[in-house]
Amino acid sequence: MARTVTMKGQPLTLAGQALKVGDKAPDFRVLDRELNEVGLEDCGGKVRLLSVTPSLDTPVCDMQARRFNEEAAKLEDVSVFNISMDLPFAIDRFCTAAGIDRVQALSDHREASFGRAYGVLIEELRLLARSVFVIDRDDTIRYIEIVPEITDHPDYEKALEAVRGLVAKEV
Repeated sequence: MARTVTMKGQPLTLAGQALKVGDKAPDFRVLDRELNEVGLEDCGGKVRLLSVTPSLDTPVCDMQARRFNEEAAKLEDVSVFNISMDLPFAIDRFCTAAGIDRVQALSDHREASFGRAYGVLIEELRLLARSVFVIDRDDTIRYIEIVPEITDHPDYEKALEAVRGLVAKEV
């Protein structure tokens, strides 16, 4: 059975394997703002929050990146990433203009490596479905939200609660 999300009520197909809480986080290859390749192992050793957005040039994605950037300032020993299909140059321009300085923004545009590995690549649009993943220090997925309607916001509080719970456990 195909996995789907919707955009303004229209069904869209997700490519890649569906992940579940307790799975090992798959590796991926994405680009940072300076065109350097980044993978899961490059952001290890900490609790990680992966905020996934279709495009930073849309209002909900903009608000999602800003919200997690604001929250990242309050989280100790946590790495926060935003992954989208936006080009690294567009990501750099957005982050500079928006003051995004606590979230590392990454681009999956080249190979859709993250989207396929995490099961959030929208086949029809070659964009990523709005989602949030929380990964512990041992690379185990501890929280997943794939937002059913991609024009809606994720549940920020549930994601942050999952992060805080992991950090509190490790103290």
